[in-house]
Order: sequence, then C-alpha cells, then structure tokens
Amino acid sequence: MKRNLTATLVAIAVLVIVLSMASAGLSQGAASPHEQATPAATVQGAVIGGTNGPTPYISPSTCGQAKIYLGDAGHFVVLAGTTVTNTLMTVVHGNLGLSPGSAVTGFPPGKVTGATDIANKAAANAQLALVKAYNTGMGRTNCAVSVSGNIGGRTLGPGLYHSSSSLAISSGDLTLSAHGHSGAVFVIQVTSKLTVTSGRHVILAGGAQASNIYWIVGSSATLGTTAVVYGNILAHKSISLATGATLHGRALAHIGAVTLEGNKIAAVAISPGALLVTGSVLTPAPFIARLVP
Repeated sequence: MKRNLTATLVAIAVLVIVLSMASAGLSQGAASPHEQATPAATVQGAVIGGTNGPTPYISPSTCGQAKIYLGDAGHFVVLAGTTVTNTLMTVVHGNLGLSPGSAVTGFPPGKVTGATDIANKAAANAQLALVKAYNTGMGRTNCAVSVSGNIGGRTLGPGLYHSSSSLAISSGDLTLSAHGHSGAVFVIQVTSKLTVTSGRHVILAGGAQASNIYWIVGSSATLGTTAVVYGNILAHKSISLATGATLHGRALAHIGAVTLEGNKIAAVAISPGALLVTGSVLTPAPFIARLVP
C-alpha cells in the first residue's frame, strides 16, 4: 500500500515537472504584447510612427527640406528690382512691390487686388528679405539630386534638386508629388535660366502645396504662353510671363524686371489649381486666389 502511494506521488511529481518544462519551452523567445508591435516606419531614416494608427508627416532627419523663410518678401505676390511692366488683363491677387526702381506700367488694364508699394520702405525691406531667402535656397546642399536639361514628363518627390546650368520643362508636363504628405517641401535650384515652354504645366499630386515649392533661379525665369506653374519663383535677375500664363505662387525678382501679359498670379495655401489629377485624367478646376498669411 505504501509502495503504491509512493509510486503514485512520484508519477504526479514527474508529470508536474514535465508540464512545467513544456510550458517554459513554449514561451521561450515569445515577446510580450508590447514587443510584438509592428516596428515603426521610417522615411529616409526618420521615424514617423508605430502601430497606433496614422501619424503626421515628420521631415526626414537626414534629407528632409525645411520651408524657406521669405520674411517681408512673402507679403508680395509680385516683386521686382527695376520695373514691373504689364499688357492685357493681368490680375495680381495680392500685393505688388518694386524697389529700387520706380516704373510700374500697365495697371490698368491690369489689376492689383492688394497694395502697390513702389520705391518705399516696404518694398526695400522685401528686397532685403528676398536676398536672404534666395541665398538660403541656393546655398542648400543636403542630399541634393542632380537634374539637367529638360525635366518635362517626369515625376519628382519632395527634396532638393540642383541643376548646374539651365533647366527646362518642355517635352511634357512636370509632376511634383508629395506622396500624401502635405507639408513636404520641394526646392529646385537652377544655376542659370528656368524655362517653361508654351502650354506646359507643373502638376501637383499627393497633397503637394504650392506654398512649399521654391524655384531658386540664378538668372531669369520665363513662363511660356498658357503655361501653368506652382510655387515661389525667387530669381536673381528677371521673371517673364507670356500671354495667358498662370502662376500659383509668387514672382520675386531681385535686380531685374517682372514682365506680365494677361496673366493670373496668386500665392495659394492649397493647390486645387488649374489642373487636378484624377487617376490618369487631367480635370480642369477653378482658379483659387487665397493668399498665404
């Protein structure tokens, strides 16, 4: 009887030990619920979120571009150094400035919906701010991507692009895609001339905003007939818009002239613009003239 009881107790003890070892074996290497969470996503080396739903965009720590501070230059939609010349029914949705020159012609028939500052302190301060903004934009080098010649027909994501000579949008339209990040910044450095040929468009996709696009032009910028461009053009010399060209942004020229001819110019906070991308279809949309503070 005692032998049977002892054998039974021993069997029970062995069974408990076996079950304990099996349980421990199953749990070895298994992470806690917190450890099993999906790793955080990264964009060019910057953590932007984990598994707790969508997260706001954070500029990549290594390659992300910050907005270029325009200062007093940002108060103007058109700013020139020598002259502002217009023909036909141009509409400048915002303020127009000129310094140190004093010749503004063609208004009317053109219309400026805001203030016109000619050779005064406001315009002079704007030019000083433009120089700083231009130097900031042209001086950036972090993660620059080289572009050259004609970039028409291409799609570019956020970042810094550098052309060591002239740059053109001529063989097709250029698409700038923010990939769903409305705060994404585009900086395009053009050492010499920027030319957008007649009928060509800059198309925004993926939440890209005109206010976050900067064309830093070492010489002059020319927008051809009926061309449509988004962004802030900061030109060292001059800016010229041919008949019917539309600029959803700012035309800011330092030492030269701004020449207009039946154009629409406005700094916009969002980008519905003249063309919307719906799948592969370009759909006309109303012109929006909403000024950026």
